[in-house]
Amino acid sequence: MLLNRQQGLSRRERQIMDILYRAGKASASDVLNAMPDPPSYSAVRAMLRVLEEKGHVKHQEEGLKYVYAPVVARDKAKRSAVKHVMETFFNGSAEQIVAALLDVSSTRLTRDELDRMAEMIEKAKKEGK
Repeated sequence: MLLNRQQGLSRRERQIMDILYRAGKASASDVLNAMPDPPSYSAVRAMLRVLEEKGHVKHQEEGLKYVYAPVVARDKAKRSAVKHVMETFFNGSAEQIVAALLDVSSTRLTRDELDRMAEMIEKAKKEGK
């Protein structure tokens, strides 16, 4: 399972993975510039090499530099993370997780966002999900 693999990462490795998921792909210097309180450039390169050895990232050469990208697609990682949160904190209940999201976000959700969510729910009803 993807999330079990993510749980075996150090704090810095998770930061790097977060940066790569947000950016899609990045060089070691891009990662370094995006990190809060960054370590040395050589430490970032070493962590990227370790992440590649663990099977979390892959690289390709672009000019004189390596550019790294996550092995698992962002959407798949996102679904896995949501499934893990739902099972861990909401007893597997989609209703409970949506209720929690609505409670936490109630002051920030716009009318348009709520309408789109209602449309998604209606579509799921029609599709028999």
